[in-house]
Amino acid sequence: MKTVEALSIRKLKDNYGAEVIGVDISAGDPDTLQEVVNTFNLHGAVLLRGQSLTPAQLLAFARGFGEPEGHTIKEHTMPGFPEIYMLSNREVDGKPIGSHRDGVGWHTDYSYKEQPVMCTMLYAVEVPAEGSDTLLADMCAAYDALPEDRRQSLDGLMVHHSYEHLMTTRLYAKRELSPELKAENPDVVHPLIRTHPANGRKALWPSSGTVKGVIGMDNPAGIDLVESLVEYATQPQFVYRHKWQVGDLLVWDNRCSLHTGTLFDDKKYIREAYRLWVKGGKPF
Repeated sequence: MKTVEALSIRKLKDNYGAEVIGVDISAGDPDTLQEVVNTFNLHGAVLLRGQSLTPAQLLAFARGFGEPEGHTIKEHTMPGFPEIYMLSNREVDGKPIGSHRDGVGWHTDYSYKEQPVMCTMLYAVEVPAEGSDTLLADMCAAYDALPEDRRQSLDGLMVHHSYEHLMTTRLYAKRELSPELKAENPDVVHPLIRTHPANGRKALWPSSGTVKGVIGMDNPAGIDLVESLVEYATQPQFVYRHKWQVGDLLVWDNRCSLHTGTLFDDKKYIREAYRLWVKGGKPF
C-alpha cells in the first residue's frame, strides 16, 4: 500500500482540512481511497475537486470510510440509492426532488442519535453563482484555545440532545413528528467535550438545534452555556468557508467539527447536491 505522503495536498485553513490534488475517485483504486481516509482522520476534512461520479461510484467512495448510515427522513433519498440524500430547490412536476434549506444553523449531524455519524459527505451537482456556502468550524482548535481552567470546568459535562426538539423548533423545514419517528429517535445524552478516537485529540462538541440543556444545570443557564460555546467556537479564526464548484466532493469529520449551510437566492438559482453519511460510534 502506498503511503499517505504520496497524496498531494494543501491545507484548507491553518491546521484544519486538506484539499487532495489530482485524484480521480471514479477510478475506485483502494490504495488511493485508503490514503484519502487517512488524510481525513488527520485533518478533520478532505476536499476533492473536479470529480465526475455516478451514484454507485459515490456510494463506493463512502464505503471506503465505513458503513453508510441511513436517513431519518426518507422522502428525499435517491431512487435506488437510499443512502444518498438529495439537497435541492428544484421541482419536477410541481414536486421538490430534494430537501431545501436543510442544515442551516451550526450543528453536527445525527447528534440526536446514540451513535452520531462519523462523517458527512456532500457532492456538488449544480451550484448557485453566489451563496450556498458551507462553513466548517474546527472544534479541536476551539478546545485548544480555551484557558486550562475553562477546559477543566467543562470536562465531564453532559448535554441533552433531542430530535423532536430540533424538528419542532428549527427555523427552516420544521415539522411535527409522527409517533413512529418519536419512537425511533428517543432523546440522548452526550459529552460536551469528546475525544477523537483516531488521534486522541479533544474537541468541543456543543452543537445546536438538538440541544435541550445540560445535565445538572437548570435552564436557561444550560442552554446559555451551550449557545455561548457555539458562538465562541464559530469565530472566524476557527472557521473554513467552502465556496462550492460543480464536481466538489467535501467530507468533514463530525467528531471534531460543527457545520452550517448558508442561504442563496432560490428564485434565481438552482442548487443540487448529494449527501451521504458514514456510521460512527458513541462519543466519549
